Amino acid sequence: MNKRTIGREKEELAAAYLKEQGYLIIEKNFRCRAAEIDLIARDGDILSFIEVKFRSSSKCGDPLEAVGPLKQKKIYEAALFYIARKGIPADTQIRFDVVSILSDDITLIKNAFMIS
Repeated sequence: MNKRTIGREKEELAAAYLKEQGYLIIEKNFRCRAAEIDLIARDGDILSFIEVKFRSSSKCGDPLEAVGPLKQKKIYEAALFYIARKGIPADTQIRFDVVSILSDDITLIKNAFMIS
């Protein structure tokens, strides 16, 4: 399998996991000029923008290490574009979560990063 196929498969796995955690998946693979957001979901009243990272082993590092400051900024800019495009009210609470998949272990990090 190529990287894109594996990535889509892991994003589907993450979406299923999030549904089990009570999330309502709204959109998958939202793209704009700034970046792509893997999953957009509701967690109660919170609109969550979710990055999914996969590694088959820790040999190349933890998946969370791949969501550095530059990636965070791009996700944030894409989230702002999504909010504007969809006409989401300005007072909507938003959050940036990361789903880390290391081999078969799935970890959800709520509020993984904030942009100031």
